[in-house]
Amino acid sequence: MTDTFPAPEAMPIDLDIEAALDESREARAEALLEFARIPSVSALPEHAGDMHTAAEWIATRLRNLGATEVEVIDTPLHPIVYGKIHEAEGAPTALVYCHYDVQPVDPIELWETAPWEPFLRDGRFVGRGVADDKGQLVMHLSALEAMRTAGRTPPVNLTFVFEGEEEYGSESLYRWIDANEARLAADVAIISDTGFFEGNVPAITVGLRGIMYAQIDVELSPVDLHSGMYGGTVQNPANALATIIAALKGPDGRIRIPGFYDDVEPLTPADREALAALPFDDEAYREAIPVTKLVGEVGFTVLENKGSRPTLDVNGMWSGFTGDGAKTIIPAHAHAKLSTRLVAHQDPKKIFDGLERFVASVAPPGVTVTTTFIHGGDPSHTHTDHPATQAAARAIKAVYGLDPVYIREGGSIPVTAAFTSQLKLPVVLLGFSQPTCNAHAPNEWLELDNFERGTRVLVRLWDELATLQR
Repeated sequence: MTDTFPAPEAMPIDLDIEAALDESREARAEALLEFARIPSVSALPEHAGDMHTAAEWIATRLRNLGATEVEVIDTPLHPIVYGKIHEAEGAPTALVYCHYDVQPVDPIELWETAPWEPFLRDGRFVGRGVADDKGQLVMHLSALEAMRTAGRTPPVNLTFVFEGEEEYGSESLYRWIDANEARLAADVAIISDTGFFEGNVPAITVGLRGIMYAQIDVELSPVDLHSGMYGGTVQNPANALATIIAALKGPDGRIRIPGFYDDVEPLTPADREALAALPFDDEAYREAIPVTKLVGEVGFTVLENKGSRPTLDVNGMWSGFTGDGAKTIIPAHAHAKLSTRLVAHQDPKKIFDGLERFVASVAPPGVTVTTTFIHGGDPSHTHTDHPATQAAARAIKAVYGLDPVYIREGGSIPVTAAFTSQLKLPVVLLGFSQPTCNAHAPNEWLELDNFERGTRVLVRLWDELATLQR
């Protein structure tokens, strides 16, 4: 370890637990770095073995913490890790969720060091997955380890579900939940896969957008064609794809797919007032990215567009010759991946159906166009006045000395809606990553102070939840 570990400026928690956390600082940091060295990329088949390695890493630590019924459960894609610490008879049960899979590391050339060689320097962990979501998973394990070291039993019952497909749609977890509802009986679900507000202000997320992910394939011929011999007589797939993509959104930022906004619930005046009251600086946000100008759907503020309005974005495009020099061809095919972020009441499958019809209607003649659904997840919303949400707020205040803000995030956690709709659980989205952590991008990082304080918040949370009536 080459970094220092300043004690966070926090209100004291149980002195024995605080002593255990102080004593274990370097070991806990090394645990995160060890975990982050495992290249558990769920989207790439070549990392299937690494997914099993990461799942076993978690299972071993759960067993060391005294968890029972610990399993690494095989699925058609990647394993689910399950375990229980049910030692508080008559107390509430919390279902704890995190994910251990991570995003691909492209573009590799923009990383400061190799993404699978994480490090801690200048108060930051850097490496793929340290913020999203391995650091937060390690915080949960660390909080429990400190309680055990201090001789304390968790005051609530804990059921753990850690999955390996959050970055790939969570389809295996959906099916497993359907078949295992009895094993997941609880009073509340705690999901730690979110972050703080701009400026690293402590926050609880109360709204998440859903997602629909699709691919558009445009095909002309089995092989590339000579642009001199065939140009002007056949449809160019790259040009056709550009026509399709350009048709999807207007200059006002509105998505042009018929029916796209039919199920969107308008923001109420109270919603807009609450968002406007948050300590958010549009210009500071722009500079921190950095970009030259912020854009969005006309008629809505930056914060409203960021978390409360649906979106459509191209995530990748490829076609034809992209090497050095020139190659005069008409490409045989062109492709695009795109995603929509959805707000409450929008259904991913319904949105895909509308996209598929619209693409077919605007596609130029002379090519074959196929639109394929890849994955989707429903949006979710949690009420700020729920007792479990308020318990989390008290835990944050006990450690940070101030009340958290309540925010709506633009990202998606597909399983959130499943916990709500299938298991009928209130969900508390309690995460600790900083807003500018480069999640999904090169040089992903997690603030050491967030790691330390977040672990202490989780210790407090279990005490707070134990006081709630079942």
